[in-house]
Amino acid sequence: MGVKATLPSYELGFYALVVTCAVLYSGSGIFEASRDSMNRKAFRDGIKPGWHYFGRKMDVADFEWVMWFTSFRNIIIFALSGHVLFGKICSMTVPQHCAVMYMIYGLLAVLASMGLLYLMIILSHCLLLYSVALAKQKWLCYVAGLCCLASFKVEPFGSWQSGFVTGAFDLQDVLFYGGCTFTIMRCMSFALESSQKEEGIYSIFDLLKYNFYLPFFFFGPVMTFDQFHAQVSTRELRRKDDEMKSIRVNALLHVGAIVAVDIFFHFFYILTLPSDLKFVNRLSDWSLAGLAYSNLVYDWVKAAVMFGVINTIARLDHLDPPQPPKCITMLYIFAETHFDRGINDWLCKYVYDHIGENHDNILKELVASITTFAITTLWLGPCQVVYIWSLVNCFGLNFELWVQKFFQLGPFAKLEAKLSGAMSRRIRAAFGAVNFWAIVLYNILALNSLEFALLVTKRLLVMGFPESTLSIWFITYCGVQLIKERERILAIQEEEKGDKAKLE
Repeated sequence: MGVKATLPSYELGFYALVVTCAVLYSGSGIFEASRDSMNRKAFRDGIKPGWHYFGRKMDVADFEWVMWFTSFRNIIIFALSGHVLFGKICSMTVPQHCAVMYMIYGLLAVLASMGLLYLMIILSHCLLLYSVALAKQKWLCYVAGLCCLASFKVEPFGSWQSGFVTGAFDLQDVLFYGGCTFTIMRCMSFALESSQKEEGIYSIFDLLKYNFYLPFFFFGPVMTFDQFHAQVSTRELRRKDDEMKSIRVNALLHVGAIVAVDIFFHFFYILTLPSDLKFVNRLSDWSLAGLAYSNLVYDWVKAAVMFGVINTIARLDHLDPPQPPKCITMLYIFAETHFDRGINDWLCKYVYDHIGENHDNILKELVASITTFAITTLWLGPCQVVYIWSLVNCFGLNFELWVQKFFQLGPFAKLEAKLSGAMSRRIRAAFGAVNFWAIVLYNILALNSLEFALLVTKRLLVMGFPESTLSIWFITYCGVQLIKERERILAIQEEEKGDKAKLE
């Protein structure tokens, strides 16, 4: 049945009421747990004094968030502001050479922050993969690129290379591995695009312009070479109507999100609470489910803000960067699940879609998904938690296709054809609710810990059965119906836009 199947407004209103009440009830439990544990000794490392006018301590368990918006906030603002100012001057004076100017600024910024030896390591990998690209053999590009990536993710090679970088500051390891691994992904994209070029090859100068664009260098997102090259090669720098207004609005939204998250962390210690399993085990099933879900929502917010800030700067440079990831609240399908749209686009283009083609063949899909998650495992860094995360998510992606194929068989297809669009949507939402929690449980083990994921699974599916299991499933079903309604409205709007475009 199509995505445009409608439900009665009173039914959707009931679903919205149920979800709202459930979120408030679960949130109140987390709030009370946070208040009661504020001075708990086990949490002293994760809960520190916050904004004094709140009179409460703050959850500071996430190193990345603290690094970006507290410890190194001024340094990051200074570097990115310098890039924006430098880019503005270049776009006004030498617009045809903006990409070169961005490369020079990026090289100098990397040199100043990490030193000459680090820059030499980066350039050596760029030169190696450029040399491989000259052969114009895809398989060789994959092998060389993955070997280079492994040299940073597998010991003792990673430690050996990091040992060349002298000095010590809190941000050094993050910048070292972030810059190196993103460099390898960009160089692989360059090599693969070069191998597809019919005549000649892109120059090493093109590779350096691509790799040393500072906003993307250390933290991503990854923009594939073909997109970046096409956009920076544009001679005329023109903006769309109201583009600057959109950029300003997005910038204000990101600032507002940063402030909102900091305020939230004064009242809800969602990152620190899971570190004490004995304490968490005393929470109600509803609060525990809300705690697991809120951890995934926060990780999406963090990714959306971090990539959103970078994307805002890239848009000022007349680029169209990868968008922030799709909100986890809107996900109930494994095929759409990702936390980094840049890496997701890279993997889809060069691995997943390349092998799986239209993703309709079960065997091809299995090979494509296994290969994709194998590379993702290497990208994240091989360890027990990553192995388990990759295994369960790979299974979820394939099981989703198997179930879809099973219900496309003759008897089930005929049965669904007899149902109304609304009833078909309700049945699909019931399965989507199960999928939603599979996505939550499969990903929470990577964001928190395997032990916390097992505790949540045991409480919700075993100890809480049937009351908690069925009630949380029903609430999730209501949420999935609201998501489907949003998808229906967006589909209608897109169709209307398409019809207007045809008339014009």
